[in-house]
Amino acid sequence: MSFFLPLRFFYLCTGLIAGFVLAFFLPWLLVPMQVLLGATILLTGLDALLLYAPGQGGSQPVFGRRVLGDKLSNGDDNEVQLYLENRYRFGLRLEVIDEIPHQFQRRDVLFKASVQPGQTQVITYQLRPTKRGEYEFGAVNVYAASPLGLVRRRFRFDQNRMVPVYPSFLQMRQYELLAIHNRLTEVGVKRIRRVGQSMEFEQTRPYASGDDPRNINWKASARRATGGGNDTLVVNHFQDERAQQVYCLIDKGRVMRMPFEGLSLLDYAINATLVMSNIALIKHDKAGLVTFSNKPGATVPAERRPGHLRTLLEVLYRQKTQYLETDYERLYATVRAKIKQRSLLILFTNFETLQGMQRQLPYLRGLSKAHLLLVVFFENTELRTYLDAPAESTADVYNQTIAEKFQQEKRQIVLELQRYGIQALLTPPQLLTVNTINKYLEFKARGLI
Repeated sequence: MSFFLPLRFFYLCTGLIAGFVLAFFLPWLLVPMQVLLGATILLTGLDALLLYAPGQGGSQPVFGRRVLGDKLSNGDDNEVQLYLENRYRFGLRLEVIDEIPHQFQRRDVLFKASVQPGQTQVITYQLRPTKRGEYEFGAVNVYAASPLGLVRRRFRFDQNRMVPVYPSFLQMRQYELLAIHNRLTEVGVKRIRRVGQSMEFEQTRPYASGDDPRNINWKASARRATGGGNDTLVVNHFQDERAQQVYCLIDKGRVMRMPFEGLSLLDYAINATLVMSNIALIKHDKAGLVTFSNKPGATVPAERRPGHLRTLLEVLYRQKTQYLETDYERLYATVRAKIKQRSLLILFTNFETLQGMQRQLPYLRGLSKAHLLLVVFFENTELRTYLDAPAESTADVYNQTIAEKFQQEKRQIVLELQRYGIQALLTPPQLLTVNTINKYLEFKARGLI
């Protein structure tokens, strides 16, 4: 059904009914009310004829479509555009309702627009998914009304479209562009001064202002001066050591189901893994992936071939959290069997208590003997907010004391891991990506990988 009567029509009918009731007591009002009734019927019929007439050139009078990508980026604001075109010979007042997937739980995707004849209009809004998977969009419903506004005609476009929600590829592209242009500091990535000599000689070149004087090649400079060259000083140019293996190990156990700002800790880890893998590839390292829980997960060998990032993206898209305790012994066996070369292992997990970490410590120490292990776990930001709030009662003081105990225990976990030579990173979920990249660049600068 495409024929609808708007509120304006019912308001007019209400006025007519009230007028006829009044005419029962004032007979002189009967004829004017009959005229108004006839005019209303005539105008309503004319309005319907106008709306159901074909558009210019015999085409469909209103055209619309939804414009969005083939996939949505999890945890990001994804832009959606509604394209509307008026092919009538008169202006339209439009109400547009987009039937978005039920996962968003939004009831405010209604827009109003006025479009002149032969003109187009684009409505733009944002959607932020918080779960990976398939999202089904319904139709774009366009309710068109002529200047009379007594009848509305509904048009439906782009019905039943399925769009997958992938890990945060928008965030990955943002970091990729900033890395290419050496602008990562804009998102909080630190400039880290290189120490040590984990570099390979590439070539010599003329000295330029700002070069490290320690890299001056005095023998080559002397030969250049003897040969009558204009630039007497020559420096050695080095390139970073390349093709190191970087593996992200993602815990899919129940501890990663905790949500923060709509996203689970697993989704934060997956988004950070995608960005981290892309940065590693840009830095000419090899990126790999291991997921684990109470049973074996996915394993992607560390490589740096074309299309490898796409492979990682597809594998990450299919990962789901489990409800059981994570088996670190199985993780240790998997790493021993699958990763033969010394690598950087970035383990995304979550420890809430020191005792919980100590149960897994033997396996973490085993991993750190053969690899550079970085254990990344999460700070409870909601607990931090609760601690920063002023205490208004004795119960609040007790509760904040218990909360501070949990916060302190997280810091003790970091110190305990460092005591055994294991790198540790305690981070808020929102800063996970930036802090992980900072650690990776720090390890590169220190020559640890």
